[in-house]
Amino acid sequence: MKNITDSFVSLEHWPSAGSFEFNTDILATNPINLSVVLGVLIFFGKGVLKDLLDKRKQRILSTIRNSEELRRGAIEQLERARARLRKVEMEAYEYRMNGYSEIEREKVNLINATCDSLERLDNYKNETLYFEQQRAINQVRQQVFQQALQRALGTINSCLTSKLHFRAISVNIGILGSVEEITY
Repeated sequence: MKNITDSFVSLEHWPSAGSFEFNTDILATNPINLSVVLGVLIFFGKGVLKDLLDKRKQRILSTIRNSEELRRGAIEQLERARARLRKVEMEAYEYRMNGYSEIEREKVNLINATCDSLERLDNYKNETLYFEQQRAINQVRQQVFQQALQRALGTINSCLTSKLHFRAISVNIGILGSVEEITY
C-alpha cells in the first residue's frame, strides 16, 4: 500500500503539467465507461432537456404573445392619441381662425363706430354752426328792424299831421271791417 500512495504523492511518476498528449491506451481511457455515462446522460437527459426546452419555448412564446398584445395596445393608444391631437389641432385652428375673425369683426365694428361718431360730431358741428349763423342773422335782422322802425317812427312823427293820422286810422279800420265780414 505504501507503493500505491507513494505513486500518487511522488511527482516522478506524474507527467509534467506543461505537456499535453493523446492517450491511445483503450484501457487507460476507459471508452466503455465514457460511452455508458454518455448513453445514460443522453437517455435520461433527453426528457429533462426536452422538458427544459419546452418550458423555455413556452415562456418565449408567452413573452412574444404578451409583447404583441402590449404592442397592439400601444398602437391603439398611439392612434387614439393621434386622433385626439388632430382634434385638438383642429379646435386650436378653429379658435385661431374664429379669434382672427372676431378681431377683424371688432376692428370693422370699431372703425364703423368711429366713423359714425365722426359723422355725428360733424353733423352736430354743422348744426351748431347753422344755429349760430341763424342766431347771428336773427340778431342782425332785429337790430336792422329796430333801427328801421326807429327811423320810420322818427320820419312818421316828423311828417305826420293829425289829419293824415285820422285818415290812416280810418283806412285801417275799413280794412279790419272788411276782414270781419268775410270771416262771418
